Amino acid sequence: MASEKHLPAVVWAQRNDKLYVTVNVEDCQNAVINFENDKLTFSGKGGPDKLNYEITIEFYAEIDPTQSKYAILPRHIPMIIRKKDSGAYWPRLLKGTQKVHWLKTDFEKWRDEDDSDVDDSKDEAFEDMMKKMGNFNASAPNEDVQNEEDSDDEDLPDLE
Repeated sequence: MASEKHLPAVVWAQRNDKLYVTVNVEDCQNAVINFENDKLTFSGKGGPDKLNYEITIEFYAEIDPTQSKYAILPRHIPMIIRKKDSGAYWPRLLKGTQKVHWLKTDFEKWRDEDDSDVDDSKDEAFEDMMKKMGNFNASAPNEDVQNEEDSDDEDLPDLE
């Protein structure tokens, strides 16, 4: 029974140019995440019972694997997946039309396509957090962050 594979709970939302996909597995160990042009594969061990989780998500349309990122956090694995062609929202995440029990809408991140009065600062903050956490999926390192001089590195004047 220890080798039995379980499906993790997944939530998702989208924008014109990207998908937000979160795999909900607590304390995930030995995570293997692969982005391909038309799918995402995940496997790992986690949760309170240290179960083996595995899933393949075949996307409605193509993505850009080189621009997609993820981070392994204690309670979940958030991902920002770039759509290959930005533009209209996808009618669904999956290639198939069948409803699956493990996939839900992430209403915290969801925005309707025609929302014009949306505050995108949460999206930008999430992407900044992902950048600051590093490149967990072995994409090219961001050298600008390493060589950037901070404004508070200057010497402070003496107090009188």
